[in-house]
Amino acid sequence: MPRHLLRPLPRIAAVLLPLAALACTGASAEKPKSASSAPPVKYSRDPFPSTYRPYPGVPTLVQHVTIYDGEGGRIEDGSVLFADGKIVEVGQTVSAPQGATIIDGTGKWVTPGVIDVHSHLGDYPSPGVQALSDGNEATAPATPEVWAEHSVWPQDPGFSRALANGGVTTLQILPGSANLFGGRSVTLKNVYARTAQGMKFPGAPYGLKMACGENPKRVYGSKGKEPSTRMGNIAVDRQTWTKAQAYSRKWAKYEKDGGDAPDRDIGMDTLRGVLDGEILVHNHCYRADEMANVIDMAKEFGYKVNTFHHAVESYKIADLLKANGICSAVWADWHGFKMESYDGIPENLAILHNQGACAMIHSDDQNGIQRLNQEVAKALSAGRHAGFTIPDEVAWTWLSIAPARALGIADRTGSLKPGKMADVVLWNGNPLSVYTRPQMVWVDGALLYDAANPKLRPVSDFELGQPGEGDVK
Repeated sequence: MPRHLLRPLPRIAAVLLPLAALACTGASAEKPKSASSAPPVKYSRDPFPSTYRPYPGVPTLVQHVTIYDGEGGRIEDGSVLFADGKIVEVGQTVSAPQGATIIDGTGKWVTPGVIDVHSHLGDYPSPGVQALSDGNEATAPATPEVWAEHSVWPQDPGFSRALANGGVTTLQILPGSANLFGGRSVTLKNVYARTAQGMKFPGAPYGLKMACGENPKRVYGSKGKEPSTRMGNIAVDRQTWTKAQAYSRKWAKYEKDGGDAPDRDIGMDTLRGVLDGEILVHNHCYRADEMANVIDMAKEFGYKVNTFHHAVESYKIADLLKANGICSAVWADWHGFKMESYDGIPENLAILHNQGACAMIHSDDQNGIQRLNQEVAKALSAGRHAGFTIPDEVAWTWLSIAPARALGIADRTGSLKPGKMADVVLWNGNPLSVYTRPQMVWVDGALLYDAANPKLRPVSDFELGQPGEGDVK
C-alpha cells in the first residue's frame, strides 16, 4: 500500500476512536454541581479531571488457556469472560453468553495487563530531541508545583509500542530525578487519546516524585547551589517539609475557624496532600543507607514513603522496608553504571519477595517497558539460582497486583478478579519466554491490539516516514 495512504491512520485514530467511544456509550458532559453540593476542598483535588471513557468492547470469552490471575494464582485449561469493561468470571468451566466473541487460546497464556509503576513516556517522548524533553524542571531543587501530566504528549509512539510489544495497559508517568522534589506524577491508561486527560486513570491518587543521592547533588552542586552533598540533600528536604507543615497548619486553622484565607501556594498544596495521606510518595533512591535516612525523615515530618524506585540496595534492608510497609520498584539487573548503583545485584527482587517485602519490576526506559515480562523472567531466574523457589505465576505479581497496590488502584485493576477492569493480555506462548509476544491486548474490555489484524497494529507517524518515500510492504 502507498506510504502516503498509511501515514495518517494513527493520528486519525487518536482523534476518531475516542469520539466513536463517546457516541457508542452515550457519554455526556457532567452537569456542574451547585456550590452548596460541592465536596470539601482537598489538596490532591484535580482541576484537570480525567475525561477518560472506555472504548466500546464486546462480551468476550477466552478459553483453553493457562491463566496467571495476577495475585499468584494459576489455572490450567482455564477461561476468562469479560463484558461491559469488567471481568465477569474466571475458571475452568465458564459459559459464554449469547452473542459473545469466543477465542480459542489453546497453547497460549492469559494474564492481567502489565502495569509499569515508573515511566517517562509522553514527558520524554520519541523522537528523543531537546524540543520534546519535558520531564525535568531542573531550575530549582524543590519543584513540587509542577505536574507530569502537563508535559504528557499523547502521540508519543512509545505508548503504542508498550501496548503492542509489552502488554502494558496502565503506567505511571513521573517527573525526572534531577530535583529533590520533582513534582506530581500521573497514572494513565494506555489508550489512544487526543489529550492527557483522555488517558488519565479515573480516580487514581496522585504521586509525588522525590529523589535522593547523586542526581540532585550533581545537578545543583555543579551550579554552585545547595545541595552539593548528601547531607545537603536531606537539609533541603527537611527545610521544605518544615515549610509544608507551617502551610498546612495555616490552612487547617482557616478551615476550622474561618477568617481570611491564607495565600495559595501550588507546590505547598501538593506537599500538604502528602502530609494528609492523599498523595503517594514515590522516591528515587539507590543506596540502603539513604533509604533509611529518608524513612527517618518521613517519620520526623509525619508522612509515609509509598515506594522506593530503582532501589538497587533494597535487599540490604528488606526487613526495614517490610516493617515500614514500603514497596521497592526495581530493575532486574541494572547495576554498576554509577557509584550509587555499584552494589546492585540480580537477586534483589527475589530477596525482597522472599523476605515478604512489597516488590515489583519497573522500566524507567522507553525500550525496557516493551519487555517487562522478560525482565521478570531474568529476576526470577537469578532468584532460583540463588535458591529461592518462586513459581512463575507468583512472579507475575511483580507485574500486576504489586504495582497496582503501589499506585493505589489495586481495587480496580492488577488482577483477573470479577468486577475489576478487563485489562487483559493473551500471550502467544509462555509470557516468561523471550520468544513470546502479546497476541491480543484489551483495555477495559476493548480490543486495542491484535497481532493478526493490521487495523489493530499501531504504527507511529515517525516509523512510517514521509509521503513519497516508497511503499510499505
